Amino acid sequence: MTQEIEIEFKTVLEKTAFDTLLNALPFSANAIEQTNYYFETNDFALKKQGSAIRIRKKYDEYVITLKQPHEQGILETHERINSDTFMNWIDGKPVATGQLKDQLTALQVRLEDLIYHGYLTTFRRTFTENELEYVLDESHYNGIVDYELELEAVSFTDGEKAFDALLGQYHIQKKAPITKIERFFKSLPSFMTNDNDER
Repeated sequence: MTQEIEIEFKTVLEKTAFDTLLNALPFSANAIEQTNYYFETNDFALKKQGSAIRIRKKYDEYVITLKQPHEQGILETHERINSDTFMNWIDGKPVATGQLKDQLTALQVRLEDLIYHGYLTTFRRTFTENELEYVLDESHYNGIVDYELELEAVSFTDGEKAFDALLGQYHIQKKAPITKIERFFKSLPSFMTNDNDER
């Protein structure tokens, strides 16, 4: 069980901008495949609190991550699980322990209310420079393909400066960040219905 504060900057890219960055910068030649499996309650209790939960499969390993808003970025609570526990989550029998369970309790979200909604697969390329990690993602979900640039930093100031400089250098429009889980759920009819009901 681990917790960390994630400081990241991101923007969705057009395919042409994605290709430009891929060819111009020293991203890894081979993409790493990872799949996020997303969960929510019927009434979107996590979304209403600016939070989200997923299980990520990478290299045949599974990690549950709860993301919550934090004044310095995003608070992430991680719990490694085995394939049997992963299948329990998919089958509607989620289990969690320690800090993850405590965080969900604090959000007044019951484990048994979390429902599996689907998955998003990302092909990720990265490189690191000056303590900054640059990430180029191609994601596939519900018949959609999209592209994204992320920059992860230790310092908000350094990260923002480097991110803005990179976008300026390659004449890329800075768009309001939309997380993968937000893009995934917005592709679901059930999410759109719920979103309209809230209005």
